[in-house]
Amino acid sequence: MKNKKRIIMILLIILVVFVFLFRNNLLKMIYPKSYQEIVSINQEKYGVEENLIFAVIKAESNFNAKAISNRKAIGLMQLMKETAKDVARTNGIELDTENIEEELCNIYKNIEIGTCYLAMLLEKYQNKEVALAAYNAGIGTVDGWIEKGIIKKDGSDIEKIPYKETNNYVRKILRDYKIYQDLYKN
Repeated sequence: MKNKKRIIMILLIILVVFVFLFRNNLLKMIYPKSYQEIVSINQEKYGVEENLIFAVIKAESNFNAKAISNRKAIGLMQLMKETAKDVARTNGIELDTENIEEELCNIYKNIEIGTCYLAMLLEKYQNKEVALAAYNAGIGTVDGWIEKGIIKKDGSDIEKIPYKETNNYVRKILRDYKIYQDLYKN
């Protein structure tokens, strides 16, 4: 019995040392930078921070290009069909609306439209937290919250977001964004 406890203790110590030594490698497996080249191209094109794009992709689809939510949001950045059509039309992005689901599962198209949409929201709200809330809950909803004084346009009271899902979403993206910043320092 004593030997068994000693072996378990040694194994736990080895595990702790292993995790400590390889922490960044393990975190990079959990927080990858998949599709790096496509994200970089669109980051430069639309002026959205690369780590923010990765945090959105991580939260929205966990890098599953074929993801479709229960609300019918599609692809890496979980775009709604109508939102994608509007963003593409407004910004001159070519989009085959006859085959929209297939188009939105295309990693190039999804990241471009999603990043463009995120850039539009960041421009509109001039605040990361409020823009992320709008990415999740919709522009009309967030504008309504601001008009009614539920949240401030400057994002200083973002914890007051009334939708639990959106509140958690914004917190998750901000957490993941910080992790990406810390993990991939150049």
